[in-house]
Amino acid sequence: MSVIASNPEQKIAASVVSARNLCLTYQTSDGPVHALSNVDLDVRKGDFISFIGPSGCGKTTFLRCIADLEKKTSGEIDVNGMTPEEARKARAYGYVFQAPALYPWRTIEKNISLPLEIMGYAKDERDKRIARTLDLVNLTGFEKKHPWQLSGGMQQRASIARALAFDADLLLMDEPFGALDEIVRDHLNEQLLKLWARTNKTICFVTHSIPEAVYLSTRIVVMSPRPGRVTDIIESTLPAERPLGIRETPEFLAIAHRVREGLRAGHSYEE
Repeated sequence: MSVIASNPEQKIAASVVSARNLCLTYQTSDGPVHALSNVDLDVRKGDFISFIGPSGCGKTTFLRCIADLEKKTSGEIDVNGMTPEEARKARAYGYVFQAPALYPWRTIEKNISLPLEIMGYAKDERDKRIARTLDLVNLTGFEKKHPWQLSGGMQQRASIARALAFDADLLLMDEPFGALDEIVRDHLNEQLLKLWARTNKTICFVTHSIPEAVYLSTRIVVMSPRPGRVTDIIESTLPAERPLGIRETPEFLAIAHRVREGLRAGHSYEE
């Protein structure tokens, strides 16, 4: 089942990512593996979209298709009106991986500087961008530290700063807080919402956590087990200001219940 939000003409016009009948099949020695099947989705400018579903449902694969890290088998996908390959070459997105992936021999500022160096930015401009992104993730004062001197949460914030450094409008986040303990994760969720409000980025966020998806998102995309399909798109009715205590409200719990029911409907269990 593919679900497209209402008023499509308005939303397609403002789409940062648009997918139509997107399919991706891997060829393996055991036969074809259908990772994505007929995915239809528009990501609107300024959206915070969370993708949730069981392991292997294609959440990360969809992000990797946007980023041109995976090639579609059929269907259409564009990023700001470009093919994924064109968007990659234009640096139209930042990508935050599950692990921070920081170089241990480089300081935090040097890790953030690396993509800017590759892109040919002058040192003065690099320094300005590093200072700005460190401020955005509350790491000012830690620029001379090495990754091994920081906590896991701080390392992931440094990874986010690196993704923000070249100021792309689109931020792709592949379960960046999944390995962190719950208290640190809650704190980073709060910080991420503040960052999103300050920067007006469009964010696509992969998670396995229902509370995290509901807390962060303007829309939640529920996906089925392989072959990955979009089974529900839930528009959040929560206010923009979201203290952590909002998770105890009836409105929050109602959205979480709908997400949970969507996930259950897609699961099959063996006794």
